Amino acid sequence: MEFRHLRYFVAVAETGHMTRAAERLGMQQPPLSQQIRQLEQRLGAPLFIRHPRGVTLTVLGRELLAEARRVLDGVGAMEQRMTRLAAGLLGLLAVGFTSSAAAHAFTPRVLRACRREYPEIELQIAESNAAELTDAVASGRLHFAFLRVPVARPAGVSFETLLSEPVVLALPVDHALAERYGAAEVVPWQALHEQPLILVRRPGALGLYGELLGLLERLGVSARVQAEVGRMMTNLNLVAAGAGLSVVPASMQSAQAHSVAYRRLPAEPVLQAPITLAFRDDDDPVAKATFLALVRRSAEVERASSIAGPAGAET
Repeated sequence: MEFRHLRYFVAVAETGHMTRAAERLGMQQPPLSQQIRQLEQRLGAPLFIRHPRGVTLTVLGRELLAEARRVLDGVGAMEQRMTRLAAGLLGLLAVGFTSSAAAHAFTPRVLRACRREYPEIELQIAESNAAELTDAVASGRLHFAFLRVPVARPAGVSFETLLSEPVVLALPVDHALAERYGAAEVVPWQALHEQPLILVRRPGALGLYGELLGLLERLGVSARVQAEVGRMMTNLNLVAAGAGLSVVPASMQSAQAHSVAYRRLPAEPVLQAPITLAFRDDDDPVAKATFLALVRRSAEVERASSIAGPAGAET
C-alpha cells in the first residue's frame, strides 16, 4: 500500500463521488478509479459500494477511513514539525550563564524574549563559572553561554562581545572609604593601595580581575589580595561580611544592598565589564541561528538605547 493510495481513498470517501474526488485531487477520473481498484485488490475486498450517482463505504471502507485519517494527520503533523525545525523555529537549546552576567538585565530579558517569540524552542538553563561554561560550550554540552571576560579560548568556540558596562567599587557599608566618598563621588584607583581585595579568579573569571590587577600595577598601586573565590556572589557575600573590598560590574549594585556600599571608579584609565556570548562555530541545531540572531538584535537595541540615554554610556 502506498501513501498516495490513502490520499485517493480519503478523497473519494469524503466526497462520495469519483469525479468530484478527482477534481479535488487535480487528476482525471479514470486513473483515480484505477488506483482505488488496485487498493481494493491489495486488501482483498471492496472499499466502496458503487451507485449510479456515487459511492458509499463498505464496513471495511469505514474502518480504513478512520485509520487512513490518523496516518495522514500524523504525516501532516510530522511535515509541519520538520518544516519548523528546518526554519529554526523548533528545537532544544542549552544555555548557560555566570551569576554576574545574569545580574545584567540584558541576559534574563533576552531569554524571556526567546520564550515569547519562539515558544517551540525549549531552553535548558544552567549557571556556572566562566571556565566551566566555556568547557561546556567547547564540548557541545551547552550551545551558548553568557559570561563576562573569557578565561580561555578553545578552538572552535567564538566569543562575541554584546555589551559593556563600567565597574564599581564594592566595600562594606561601614568601611572608611564608604564614609569618605559619597555615593555620587568617584573613588580614585590610588585609594585601593594596600586595601584587602577579594577577587573572583580562575576557574571563575580570571579575565576581568586579571585586567584589574594589571591596571593597578601600571598605576603603581600595590594590590593586596585577601581572598580568591570562584563565584561573584561569594565575592559580594565576603564583602558584606567585612572581609575586604572588590570591584564588580555596575549591574550588580542591587546585591547585598544593606551590607555593601557601591562607589564609582575613575572613567580613565577605563576598566569595563563586558557581556560576552560564547558559542561553537557550527550550524547544528538550526535553532542556534534563530537564537543568535535574536541575541544580536536585542544587543543592538540595548546599545542604541544606551547611546540615546542621558549619560550616553553603554550599560
